[in-house]
Amino acid sequence: MGNLLKVLTCTELEQGPNFFLDFENAQPTEGEREVWNQVNSVLQDSESILSGLQAYKGAGQEIRDAIQNPNDLLLQERAWNSVCPLVIRLKKFYSFSLRLEEALQSLLESLTCPPYTPTQHLEKEQALAKQFAEILHFTLRFDELKMRIPAIQNDFSYYRRTISRNRINNMNLDIESEVNNEMANRMSLFYAEATPMLKTLSNATTNFVTENKTLPLENTTDCLSTMASVCKVMLETPDYTSRFSSEDTLLFCMRVMVGVIILYDHVHPNGAFNKSSKIDMKGCIKVLKDQPADNVEGLLNALNYKMLYNTIKHKTRIK
Repeated sequence: MGNLLKVLTCTELEQGPNFFLDFENAQPTEGEREVWNQVNSVLQDSESILSGLQAYKGAGQEIRDAIQNPNDLLLQERAWNSVCPLVIRLKKFYSFSLRLEEALQSLLESLTCPPYTPTQHLEKEQALAKQFAEILHFTLRFDELKMRIPAIQNDFSYYRRTISRNRINNMNLDIESEVNNEMANRMSLFYAEATPMLKTLSNATTNFVTENKTLPLENTTDCLSTMASVCKVMLETPDYTSRFSSEDTLLFCMRVMVGVIILYDHVHPNGAFNKSSKIDMKGCIKVLKDQPADNVEGLLNALNYKMLYNTIKHKTRIK
């Protein structure tokens, strides 16, 4: 099994298999290499995307000055010249989400295809499982940062208002060669989401299930529920956490666990919070609450938001 070690527990038959997955050191086998290379070409850009988002300051002051002084052409030009590079950066983030979507679907195809079960795939293809985890880790980090930057939507709204006004005035807008109207519409929908990257992955997972009609739904949901069990066991077992060379791996596991729970909830007809769920939700939440509050506040909020959303949706359907 290499670095993926089976955890023998008395509840295995009830909760499904649990594994310890070496998120730090798993390396691709020859059989994994082609997909691993494809996904790695995407993941290697993830840190620069996060750095770019973290450094995003916005053009709030320039926009306010322009709005308060509509007849001052210098201030209008200053605001426009401040916003345009930011919009190009926002396009880069959005374009990366499309690459991430393709990467996730490639991994799902590899980790769910017959004749192996999802559990057997995780045993045999540890490096791909690690990449799957890295995509989820990145996704939650991106969305946590995005929620703290209201300037993104303010800047983009100003850009769209201004470009519409200038288009009416028949002005030549060079930036439209970079961000045309169709692209702006798609970006607007993306950034309107509270958690745009997670929404992208959720849709990608749903599309994967829809497009692969001959593949049993359980192959995908079992892959997700097994990953949740992997992370829960790793977090609650000192013998396993002691193997990590970095404390950052603990937060990595927590983010991955929450990410797969949300994907499972999005794809499974009964959701993750139903009693029939193969995910031990009480155990997962307990593991999070046992961690320092500063590390898990955002993750618990994500689960609470999902539960609240499901409750509202269910009540609306009943009415």
